Amino acid sequence: MRGIKSPKDFYGGLLLAGFGAFALFFARLYPLGTAARMGPGYFPRMLGILLVVIGAVLMLRSLRLRGSPLPRWPWRPTVVILASVVVFGAIVSYVGLALSTIVLILMASAASHEFRPKEAVVSAIGLAILAVGVFIVGLGLQLSIWPTFS
Repeated sequence: MRGIKSPKDFYGGLLLAGFGAFALFFARLYPLGTAARMGPGYFPRMLGILLVVIGAVLMLRSLRLRGSPLPRWPWRPTVVILASVVVFGAIVSYVGLALSTIVLILMASAASHEFRPKEAVVSAIGLAILAVGVFIVGLGLQLSIWPTFS
């Protein structure tokens, strides 16, 4: 774009303003209330206004101050991580939470250019134990831990 001197600031501001507009759009359905007696729409509306203002300031700033260009988007890690989440969701009910968490962590770790198999396995086992502890023991979710053969 011709007049934009700092693309990072411009697109960051656009993203913030977009989130603010999203919050304002959905907060319009809730009563605002007053500062002394806030309604359910007060906080989302004020937060939305603040995000829009900060986003606009960033976008205006990008027209005056020179900044670095946007780097190329890292497509490979994005696709690998999204695929690992999809695989997790597809296999969790068949192989259990522990094994599917290990598969998720190993696949997602492979997206990094700093991938080390031993560290990934240790992290996967630790996070699988944590997931079982939090979701099954702590929250009592009805998920199988290991594959069920029935």
